[in-house]
Amino acid sequence: MEGIDVDAPGTTQLLMGNEAIARGALEAGLGFTAQYPGTPSSEILSALAAVAKKMNFHAEWSVNEIVAVEAAAGASFAGIPALSAMKQNGVNVASDFLVNLGMTGSGSGGLVLVTGDDPSAISSSNEEDSRWICKWMDMPLLEPSTAQEAKDMTRWAFEVSRIVENACFVRETTRLAHTRGKVVLGDLPKERKTAYFPDVWNMCNPTKSQFTSGPFGILHHKLHERLKKIVPVFEDSEFNEYVGPEKPELLVITSGVCSLYCMEAVTLLGAEDRIGVFKLGTTWPLPEKLLRTQLERTQTILFAEEIDAFTEGNVMELAASLWADLKPITFLGKRSGHIPSWGAVSTDMMATTMAGILNVEYSSAGRTAAYDEGLSTAAKMVPPRAINLCPGCPHRGTYWSIKNALTIDGRHGLVAGDIGCYSLGFIGAGFFQERTMHCMGAGIGVANGLGNLREFGFDQPVLALAGDSTFYHACIPAMVNGVYNRSNFIFVIVDNSATAMTGFQPHPGVGRAATGEPAPIVDMEALCRALGARVEVCDPFDIERTTSMLLSLMADEGGGARVLIMRRICELVRARRDKSRPYTMRVNPDLCAGDACGCNRLCIRLFGCPGLIWDQETGRAQIDEAICTGCGLCADICPQKAIEREAA
Repeated sequence: MEGIDVDAPGTTQLLMGNEAIARGALEAGLGFTAQYPGTPSSEILSALAAVAKKMNFHAEWSVNEIVAVEAAAGASFAGIPALSAMKQNGVNVASDFLVNLGMTGSGSGGLVLVTGDDPSAISSSNEEDSRWICKWMDMPLLEPSTAQEAKDMTRWAFEVSRIVENACFVRETTRLAHTRGKVVLGDLPKERKTAYFPDVWNMCNPTKSQFTSGPFGILHHKLHERLKKIVPVFEDSEFNEYVGPEKPELLVITSGVCSLYCMEAVTLLGAEDRIGVFKLGTTWPLPEKLLRTQLERTQTILFAEEIDAFTEGNVMELAASLWADLKPITFLGKRSGHIPSWGAVSTDMMATTMAGILNVEYSSAGRTAAYDEGLSTAAKMVPPRAINLCPGCPHRGTYWSIKNALTIDGRHGLVAGDIGCYSLGFIGAGFFQERTMHCMGAGIGVANGLGNLREFGFDQPVLALAGDSTFYHACIPAMVNGVYNRSNFIFVIVDNSATAMTGFQPHPGVGRAATGEPAPIVDMEALCRALGARVEVCDPFDIERTTSMLLSLMADEGGGARVLIMRRICELVRARRDKSRPYTMRVNPDLCAGDACGCNRLCIRLFGCPGLIWDQETGRAQIDEAICTGCGLCADICPQKAIEREAA
């Protein structure tokens, strides 16, 4: 497979949805891209950064989404096509700037914002539908259903942005982002644009800049006027398509990847002559004339979309304004309970729903009883696996020391957590130590409040915990606030030198830029000290020293906001650089007492590293050599010293 930069128009390539979006941006003449990693959208910038130097455009991992969008908008102000991608949570982070950007417009370059929504919250702290924000901010929204459309719509989105003089959103969901499909490539532009900010001060004719949103509200009418420009374009868009009979018994209005599920479901039911499917690619604003034609086709309409009833509500709102000209229509979807208002949609779900509406028989994907029996047998052969931290993960050592220190301290201390790999601290993988978890940076924010309750008799130790990438993304303002307001908490930064949860992207603390070039290191230790905090650094695999340091920090009750940096590189990153294992691990069968130890299988049941297993035949712990990374940490937690390590 060629890279996304292959200059071979008309050829067909196999691209992931995110790669297709990146290719579409290249075909649109992309000059600037900025992003903070967030699954399912992370691979967009990864793909672009890999070719940025060769194709001579700027690509960066920004510290958070609002900075990324602001930077991309700056490029667009100067006439350079710019793109910023994020997950649904990132749209929340960027929304403060976006609301103001809608008032001023995005300039002549063209600004495309990709939001990767995550139905079922597969890799997110929440399930959220970002489309409402687009409607709220009066920004156009496109929803591709295939990798081909992801490429084509992204390319077109730059044109849409220039027409409305505002940002244009492209919404993908997890399955499109990470599924590969055939993509026919278009031309790559050969001309390079020159950057120039046009709205400079003119001494002879001084005027207010167009890129400032004040005075309050005076530009709001322009926002609505700009959006109206795109409606006629959306009416004729090739991305809106109807397939089915002229007068179907059931019309399905759908968007995004759900359109594929609907088409497949119709085929499985053999109902091509009874069901029509209208795929809406231009989700907002609605192409009202085109939709009116669809509403006139039938008296029963089913909506299929992920996650909220966004299109469903908007179309019903349109139908209400046309009620005098339409026959009575029965609307089915999330409001009626035919489609769930959470989680991912599937082909089987759509086929079952359609069969129920048409009163026809449907066997799940045509599966036989023998198939279902075989599937059940196969499922029993797969051993149960709990959600866990990776073998050799330094966070396991951090949480073990926190657990020990809080127990020894005895004042019922707590950990205000954050979202990342270390979020597993709220379950058994982190010994249930994380007691709060919300958005990025919320842990230290919550700790600010808890740490200022002394006058109410509050004396529980408060620990806030976040990763190194999250520190740069969202924790610095709360750290400043904690020092300024003398809040009493310990900020534990688990520094594993990577944005590990989303694919090991670099950040300001690792000395490498998105393109792989060397970059200055923003020293978190020096930064926290400059703020006036006491700062200590520990190795999470040194359990004895870490536990002692935590107890010392908890005893320093007048110290205000204190920082403990737990510094050890992510094991997956280390293993890529160094294939050897630090230690060779073994369980000494003469020392392991098994169930007679009295520890109640501490190593297997509580410590829970996947590299430790229980041998049913011998009744002893054992090292799984295929999984063990040789970190050596488990040797320190065995009360019998039966787990032994030897330098490799």
